[in-house]
Amino acid sequence: MSSTQNVAVSAPVSDGTRSRPSRAQGRRSALRWCFIAPAVGYMLAFFGYPLVRNVVMSFQHYTPSTFFDGRAPFNGLANWRAVFSNPLFTDSLWHTLVFTLGSLLGQFTLGLALAVFFSRRFRLSGVVRAVLLLPWLVPMVVSAVVWRKLLDPATGVLNTLLMDVHLIGSPLPWLSSPNAALASAVLVNIWIGIPFNMVILYGGLQEIPTDLHEAAALDGAGVWRTFRSVTFPLLRPVVTVVLVLGFMSTLKILDLILALTNGGPADSTQTLGTVSYQLSFLQLDFGQGAVVGNVLILISAVFAVLYLRANRADFGPER
Repeated sequence: MSSTQNVAVSAPVSDGTRSRPSRAQGRRSALRWCFIAPAVGYMLAFFGYPLVRNVVMSFQHYTPSTFFDGRAPFNGLANWRAVFSNPLFTDSLWHTLVFTLGSLLGQFTLGLALAVFFSRRFRLSGVVRAVLLLPWLVPMVVSAVVWRKLLDPATGVLNTLLMDVHLIGSPLPWLSSPNAALASAVLVNIWIGIPFNMVILYGGLQEIPTDLHEAAALDGAGVWRTFRSVTFPLLRPVVTVVLVLGFMSTLKILDLILALTNGGPADSTQTLGTVSYQLSFLQLDFGQGAVVGNVLILISAVFAVLYLRANRADFGPER
């Protein structure tokens, strides 16, 4: 009988003990959601809604009159067919690919080289790094206008300099030739993007312990072998971030192309960004402009997912 009473008395104590941690856990969970909710609301309002609205608009006949009468009739795949059957879209897709990959390759290669160079401290290295940051700090439109003057066939400084040192015999049409305009735009964008790559990669190099380089040197590894087997593998997470961010920012560049060539000559520098701008704000066909915008978003999303999945080991094991 005494054992029965002990059980009866101890039962309520056990239930109360269990309920206290559960209530504390519920409060912690509610507190977490209080911190998460503003960020989720911000993402839905400023990213989710515009994205969904852009997708819906691509299936509507959306014209300037829609802003007054609110009518945007559903037209199915008419906008998509019109865009995909336009030869300018195919050309701009190819130009975007060349422009993006060329810019990424040049920016990353030169940025990594400068980051490795400045990782070896020397006098005035901080001042030189600060000077190299100027192209990144200057607004892109200003940089494009300056480079347009420098590359001018008649009065440009670059042609004058090359002719003075007898590297060329006549001025080169950097921006006025369909064969050279896209390459010139790539070179200008490389110049603008080098500081960003240099700063991020330089920060990643500073996090690599010097003991590993010393151990590699003691094992007889040269400079190139040390970089290939020690430095670069440890730098891969930073490289992943740099390439993903660089790809997404370069893919949608608009202001540089507009200020530099305005898509010309002969549409040789038209990209998906400039085509979307022209369809939406020059031809006022917002439905077709939304289609090109959706293509840009889709390309960015596919690249990000594939690249991050291929390099997910750099970010830790999946949970």
